[in-house]
Amino acid sequence: MSTLLEVSGVSVSFDGFKAINNLSFQIADAELRAVIGPNGAGKTTFMDIITGKTKPDEGRVIYGDKGESLLKMSESKIAQAGVGRKFQRPTVFEDQSVFDNLMMALKKTRGPLAVLFFKPSQEDVDKVTDLAEQIGLSGALHRKSGELSHGQKQWLEIGMLLAQDPRLLLVDEPAAGMTPTEREHTTDILREAAKTRAVVVVEHDMEFVRRLNCKVTVLHEGSVLAEGSLDHVTKNEQVIEVYLGR
Repeated sequence: MSTLLEVSGVSVSFDGFKAINNLSFQIADAELRAVIGPNGAGKTTFMDIITGKTKPDEGRVIYGDKGESLLKMSESKIAQAGVGRKFQRPTVFEDQSVFDNLMMALKKTRGPLAVLFFKPSQEDVDKVTDLAEQIGLSGALHRKSGELSHGQKQWLEIGMLLAQDPRLLLVDEPAAGMTPTEREHTTDILREAAKTRAVVVVEHDMEFVRRLNCKVTVLHEGSVLAEGSLDHVTKNEQVIEVYLGR
């Protein structure tokens, strides 16, 4: 499988504190990866660098078939290049229906006139219907998004990102605040999404990570401490010491 994203030798300091320290990381085109680590390990800063929110002091971030540098692009250009990010708290348009939220998110020319005169084609409607099925909200298409449970809002937001057809999806703690059943469905959504794109999941919940059943990267003090299957990294002495405890 070809590499979609390669981060090499990246460091960034805030007020003398090294948040990311000579970090290297790569992910293939259709791969699911979990990123774990103690608080302050640099997980959020790592995602901020990939999405252009934070510029590192040194290192390279190379992306896509043409091997373009993400460090030369603005946040909006990076998003247009196919990098989608889901934050911890869901941000959906609460007064709009699930259908409308997904429709607004579809990858379309978004000039002011296009938005003003936008009429969904049958193809758009089919795509939204498929997405709703994928995220498990087929039965809620015409409900207001504000009425959804916390877990359903999270799925809707993942659906809105998938509507933009990203090649790389970054998801921050999707399991937080979900019921066990919702968490189970979330792992299914993410595993399915990773069949056709790269998905990076930052998560604290070990049970959730185990269900994802993918390669795990452990961050500590802004560097990669260990990488491999969950069983492999949880047996690592250093990982036990800094993160899992005895």
